[in-house]
Amino acid sequence: MPKKILTISLFLLFFSGIAQEATIVALKIQGNTKTKTSFIHKIAKVKAGMPLDSIAITEDIKRIKKLPSISHAYYEVSKEQEEGQYTVLYTLQENFTIIPSANVYTTNDDEFAYRLGIYEFNLLGQNITIGGFYQDDIYSSFGASLRAPYLFTNKLGLAFNFQDLTTQEPVFLDNGTAQYKYNNTSYELLGLYEFDFHNRIELGVNYFNEDYQYKSGVTAADVPQDFDVNKLLYKLIYEYNNLNYDYQYVEGFRSVLNFQYVRSTENVLPDFLIGWNDFLYYHRVGKKGNWASRLRLGLASNEDSPFAPFAVDNNLNIRGVGNTIDRGTGVVVLNTEYRHTFVDKDWFVLQSTAFVDGGSWRVPGGDFGDFADSQNFRVYPGIGVRFMHKKIFNAIFRIDYGHGITEDATRGFVFGIGQYF
Repeated sequence: MPKKILTISLFLLFFSGIAQEATIVALKIQGNTKTKTSFIHKIAKVKAGMPLDSIAITEDIKRIKKLPSISHAYYEVSKEQEEGQYTVLYTLQENFTIIPSANVYTTNDDEFAYRLGIYEFNLLGQNITIGGFYQDDIYSSFGASLRAPYLFTNKLGLAFNFQDLTTQEPVFLDNGTAQYKYNNTSYELLGLYEFDFHNRIELGVNYFNEDYQYKSGVTAADVPQDFDVNKLLYKLIYEYNNLNYDYQYVEGFRSVLNFQYVRSTENVLPDFLIGWNDFLYYHRVGKKGNWASRLRLGLASNEDSPFAPFAVDNNLNIRGVGNTIDRGTGVVVLNTEYRHTFVDKDWFVLQSTAFVDGGSWRVPGGDFGDFADSQNFRVYPGIGVRFMHKKIFNAIFRIDYGHGITEDATRGFVFGIGQYF
C-alpha cells in the first residue's frame, strides 16, 4: 500500500474513534476477477451503514488474506463530501487456484512412493475446494473431496471426502514384523461452522471399511491374518487461528484439536478413542527469516494391539524416517525449522530451511514412561529448499533431506507441495 494512502487511512481511522457520527456509506472491492465480489461482501464483517471501525477492517483484511483465492489484500479509507461519511475500498491480489499436488518420498532402503493430485480452490468464485488424488505406494489408491466452508452463510458450510486407500502396512508383533495389505474405503460428511474470526469447528461422521490381508513376515496365534470390518467414526475438529500472512511469511499462533470416536460393527477390533492437538507457532526473524514450530500431543485408547493408530512416518511427522516404521497409542512430536528467503522477486521466491524433527511414542499397552524410553525416540535434523510462486495458491515445491541421529536411524528425501506444516 502506498505510504501516503496508508497515512491518510490511519489518520481517518484514528479520528473515527472520536467522531461518533463517522459512518461507512459503501464497501467497494477491486482487483478480483475470478473471486465473486458478492462472496467478499458475504464474508466481510464491514457493511455499509455501520460505524467506521478500524478493528473490523483489519480483521476483514486478515480473513481475506487467508482465503485460497487471495495472495494479498489491503484497504483504503476515503472521506465523502458529506460530513462523517466514508467509503472503504478493499484491493485484492488473486492467486491462480487450479493447482496440482505432489508428494514423493524415499529412504536409504530404496523405498519410493508418491501421491499426485489436482485441486480447484476457488470453484464458482466462492472459494469452494474440489479435487482428487492418485497414490502409488506399492498399491494404487485414489480419493476425492469437496469443501465449501461458506456454502450456506458466512459462517456455515460442509465438506465431503471419499477415499479408497491401499497400502502395505507393517504390523509390529512381539516376535518380529508382519506385512499386511491394508485397504480403507471411506465416506465422510462434515458440517463446518465459524464462531468468529479466530474460532471454527468441524463436526461429522465417517463410514469406512478396513480390510487387512497378511502378506509376509512373522505371525502370531492371537493376531488374525485376514479380516474385514466396517466402522463408524465420529469426528470433532476445533481450530483457533490467529495467523497473519504476508506472502511467504507467517506470524502468529494456531491450535487444531482433532478428536475421534471409532465404533466397530464387529468384534474383530475394539472400539477406541483418539485425540491429538497441533500447536503451531510462527515468528518473523528480521526481514527475511521465519521461525516455524509445530508441537503435536496425542493419545488413543491404550489397547495392546499391533494395529495402533499413531504412526511414525515421513509425510506425517519425521522427515527421512521412512514409511510407517513404527506405531503407538500416544505421541509427542516437535517439528521446528528456520526458513530464510534468499530470492524474493515479483512472482518467485527461493527459500531455504534448516530443521529438527523429533518425537516419541507410547508402546501399545504401555505406560507414559514409554515417552522417556530412548528406544522410542526419533530425532532427525535436516535441511531443505522451497521454490515458491507468489501468484499461485500453495505453489510451494518442497525438498527436504532428513538424517537420523538416534538408534537404528535412516535417512532420506521427502518431496512435496506446500510447507511441511
